[in-house]
Amino acid sequence: MKHTLTLLALAASLCTSAFAGEGEKVSLPAPQVSGINQDGKTVAFADVYAKGPTVVFFYPKANTPGCTKQACSLRDAFAELTKEGVQVLGVSFDKPEAQKKFKDDFTLPYDLIADPEGQIVDAFKVDRIVKGTMNLASRQAFLIKGDKIVWKDTKASTAEQAADIKRVLAETK
Repeated sequence: MKHTLTLLALAASLCTSAFAGEGEKVSLPAPQVSGINQDGKTVAFADVYAKGPTVVFFYPKANTPGCTKQACSLRDAFAELTKEGVQVLGVSFDKPEAQKKFKDDFTLPYDLIADPEGQIVDAFKVDRIVKGTMNLASRQAFLIKGDKIVWKDTKASTAEQAADIKRVLAETK
């Protein structure tokens, strides 16, 4: 019995990880929210959406290993994404100072939005992870075109985040 339960747990974990980055095509209204970036400036998401396809990705905590992989994946593909007119916004519960340090430490070429109260997390219906007294956003990604979310990934990848986005961009042309 113990062996069977171990095999079932292993199979479940393999199934879960097999779908990381796959996401799903949707047609949902894009949240019309604003937030403060790493420099303390207000960023109206609608203004960013108006510039072209927009990736909004959520990560649990700045300067942690998985979040760094996710952010650097998008950094490394940024030139290629911007050739396609793509805008990128990263969002977490971190305060602007932590976002600034994260951006500077890893030379991230896009805005990181501080959401310490969770208003943007809630608007996108991103799950919260509570660790003690700390709120964290679950790792998720969204592709917005115009005023619609056209793809959402509730099990966003870390190192493969950019590859997932590029695949979806090609599929939604």
